[in-house]
Amino acid sequence: MGLKHKLDYHYRFFNASQISPDPLEFPHRFRDKNDIEVSAFISSIFAFGNIKQIITILEKVHSIMGESPYKFVMEYDNEKQGHLFDGVIHRFFTSDDIRALFRALNKIYVNYGSLKYFFLLYHFPKDKNLKDAIAFFSKNLTEFAVEDYKLTGGLKFMFPNPFKSSACKRMNLFLRWVVRNDELDFGLWKEIPPSKLVIPVDTHVAKICKELGLTTKKNLTWGMAEEITENLKEFDADDPIKYDFAICHIGMRKMKF
Repeated sequence: MGLKHKLDYHYRFFNASQISPDPLEFPHRFRDKNDIEVSAFISSIFAFGNIKQIITILEKVHSIMGESPYKFVMEYDNEKQGHLFDGVIHRFFTSDDIRALFRALNKIYVNYGSLKYFFLLYHFPKDKNLKDAIAFFSKNLTEFAVEDYKLTGGLKFMFPNPFKSSACKRMNLFLRWVVRNDELDFGLWKEIPPSKLVIPVDTHVAKICKELGLTTKKNLTWGMAEEITENLKEFDADDPIKYDFAICHIGMRKMKF
């Protein structure tokens, strides 16, 4: 069986019925596009660590945000609501890091209307992929976050820079969710073609892709993510990272490819 045939088989197998356990299940709880966008961004930000930890923290944060994450972010006031995150931590994200995140999101949504419009300020159709746009997006998110809080290791990790070799797994994950459109992904950001996306690489994806010969690189970096993406374009030039969810979950669930 050829690699394309196997990839397509697993892509079809990992449909909406196979989402859980995955942070993607949280934005699927909502119907309004603004709620989906906020939930997707929050869910991607916390998508590191083991899956049980991720689900636990996302349940906690979504419980705080309530029925409308968008309304929560639009109305967020650190003075009045910052206490809601007392004791809420995730690995090396402190409560203050999380408060800084929501303060930054509040500023963006109030001033720009959505993360999409904020991101599109730095996206140019001539770009090979979203590397430059992600770098500017992260830089400006960081600047909003540190207006009220000091720059910590947690905030640096929260908003990664591909030009510093970060694979930007969580940022690429968020972009996959909002740009692609199928049973899993939402297709909210129609201004960006899926061909510009870069695969979200974590240890599971890296291991499988090395075994499949999709990367020759040893270290988990932006360069590895680009190499895997370019090789996947041989199987689908317009939508290369449609295979991401399947590759990741085969690794997570210790399945045979």
